[in-house]
Amino acid sequence: MRELKVPSSPPPADAAERRAAKPVVVYRLDAARLNDAPLSDDARSGMGKIGETIVPAREGRAFDVPAGHFFRIVSIEGPQVGDLNLWNGANLSERFFSGKTRALHATHVSTGDRLWSSLPYLRPMATITHDTLDWYGFDADGAGVHDVIGTRCDPYTNRLINGVDYHHCCHSNLTRALAARMKLPFGDAEPHVHDVLNVFMCTGFTRDEHRYFMKASPVRPGDFIEFFAEIDLIGALSACPGGDCGAGHSNDEAPCHPLRVEIYRPREAALADWRPPAVSDYAGEPPG
Repeated sequence: MRELKVPSSPPPADAAERRAAKPVVVYRLDAARLNDAPLSDDARSGMGKIGETIVPAREGRAFDVPAGHFFRIVSIEGPQVGDLNLWNGANLSERFFSGKTRALHATHVSTGDRLWSSLPYLRPMATITHDTLDWYGFDADGAGVHDVIGTRCDPYTNRLINGVDYHHCCHSNLTRALAARMKLPFGDAEPHVHDVLNVFMCTGFTRDEHRYFMKASPVRPGDFIEFFAEIDLIGALSACPGGDCGAGHSNDEAPCHPLRVEIYRPREAALADWRPPAVSDYAGEPPG
C-alpha cells in the first residue's frame, strides 16, 4: 500500500482557523436543473422502440438519436459498465463536457440530471429520465453509480503503468466507433474522443488520500439508464474491458458482457410544443 504523503511545510499558527472556513457550493442549481418532468413523463408513457444497437464485450459502437427522442443503455447478460461519449449530430466540436456536468450536478448523476456540452455552446445535450439504479445512492465507502469523475481507460496510461499495449481500452473502442460512424481515419477521429459518463460504474474517492477507486458495479441484467436527447446526437458506447470493474481493467482477464442501446420515439404529439435548447447566448469578449 502506498504510504500517505508527509507534508514538507510546517502548519502556520492559524492552520486550524484556515481549515475551518465554511464550504460553499459553487453553482446554484435552480437554472441548471430546469427540466419539464411532467412533459418527459407524458412523452415516455406511450413511447415506442424504433431501433437498437448491440455493443459487444470489449468493443465500442456508435449510434444516432434524433432530438426529442429517448435512448436507453441496458444491461443484458451480466454486470458490465460502459463508457459513453456524446456529440452534436451536426458538429463534432460540440461534445459532452463531463467536468462542467460534475460541477453543475455532482460526481455521480441520475434521474433529473443533465449532460452538458462543451464551451462555447454550454447547453444540455441529454437529460436522464429514468435510472433503475437510483436506489443505490452513496454507500459506506462513499461510492456511487454513473460517475463523471473518471476519464476512460486508455492505451497510453496502460502503457505507462503496465508497460504493454492493449487495444481494447475504452478510449480506443470509442475512437474506432466514431471513426466508423464518420468514415474517418483512426487518427482523425481520436481527438474528438473525450471524457466520459461512466455508465453503471461504481466509484468514489478514498477517505485518506481522496484517490479515485472503483468497486464491483451493482448493475444486473434488465437494469438501464434512460436519456432524453435534447439535440440531435451521435453517441458512442464502449463495453469496458473491466467488466463490472470490481478487480481491474484494460486486459482480457475480467468477465465481460455486451450492452444494448435502445432508441425510442416519444408518444405522438407529446412534444409538439417542445424545442431543443439554444446554445449559450454569452456575447463573447468585447472589442479591446
